[in-house]
Amino acid sequence: MPIKSKTELVEFINQDTKASNRSSAKASFWGDEIWKFQINLRKLEFYSYKCTRNKFYILHKLYYKFKHHHLSIKLGFSIPINVFDKGLSIPHYGHIVVNSKARAGKNCRIHEGVNIGATNGSDKAPIMGNNVFIASGAKIIGDITIADDVCIGANAVVVKSITEPGTTWGGVPAKKISDNNSHSNLSKALF
Repeated sequence: MPIKSKTELVEFINQDTKASNRSSAKASFWGDEIWKFQINLRKLEFYSYKCTRNKFYILHKLYYKFKHHHLSIKLGFSIPINVFDKGLSIPHYGHIVVNSKARAGKNCRIHEGVNIGATNGSDKAPIMGNNVFIASGAKIIGDITIADDVCIGANAVVVKSITEPGTTWGGVPAKKISDNNSHSNLSKALF
């Protein structure tokens, strides 16, 4: 899901701002590295797409790619471009590893210690719906799908598809623990 126009870029950043409970899309000069990472991620997604259409944008792409690499190392994030739709929220520093083949719908909130990846040499990674909340330490592994409005609890290990929307899952391996949806864990500005 590449960002194909400046209008889409603004939409993505505005939705990320709401999802992160921010009053402004502008990052603070000091600190605010997570938000700087998110804005940079969106700009890199935009310029990576533009670069395929017009080589004039190569310098922009290289600049944002360098910043992406620098902030990724600083924050402990391994989050590739074009994985998360509008409304990405990352509330904390800490290791987050996401496979480049994974896909997440709108309004995904992802905490520290999360791993979303493939397994056994496969290039197939999880596909997640809209309004998914992923708590600290959760692992979502393999060629699986996660339905809309799902909440994945802390340290859960999800290795099978979750097809029932609006539910909460936890444990190792993850099992349904309630019929509560993810909305109480996401920004109220989204609903």
